[in-house]
Amino acid sequence: MQALLKFSKAVDWLNTQVGKYVIWLIMGSTVISAVNAIVRKAFNTSSNAYLEVQWYLFAASFLLAAGYTLLNGEHVRIDVVSSHFTKRTQIWIDVIGFAVFLMPLCVAVLYFGIPFFLQGYESGEMSSNAGGLIRWPVYLMMPLGFALLLLQGLSELIKRIAFLMGLIDDPTLKKAAKTVEEELAEDIARLAEAKNKNAA
Repeated sequence: MQALLKFSKAVDWLNTQVGKYVIWLIMGSTVISAVNAIVRKAFNTSSNAYLEVQWYLFAASFLLAAGYTLLNGEHVRIDVVSSHFTKRTQIWIDVIGFAVFLMPLCVAVLYFGIPFFLQGYESGEMSSNAGGLIRWPVYLMMPLGFALLLLQGLSELIKRIAFLMGLIDDPTLKKAAKTVEEELAEDIARLAEAKNKNAA
């Protein structure tokens, strides 16, 4: 079981790193959206590529961060019902949910999604919109995102079983850690402070 817990810790680390950097895709999508709006209003011109790259970045952020969301317990739950059960019953519900629903769904999406991506990549499929982008990069996000979600589901399953065996503390308790947004704000503040010191 200790080897499985080490694997779980590695998966948690991987999805934490993905979660830290995926936020930049939202930033990129926002900047592109703003530039597109300014160009359209100021110069009365635009391109479908601007719109599509926004969709691509949003899809990538949503799919790639699914595992990170599960890791932090921010996915949709029916707490109104489960909160009335004992902690062990809640953990057993999670075990059944991960093993019977989440993981088979992820495997099914990978089974159909990988050939779908490969077909788009090999054909060089382009958007049907004028000035649109090549499609395979966004198709790739589906298997990548669901692979990360599958790994995180396996990690959560391992942690729940280890808890039921009395090997670890309750994995559903949220740790009082800083959010990605708080860490990003602190990084920006540090960069600004360093820039001010260099300018002085």
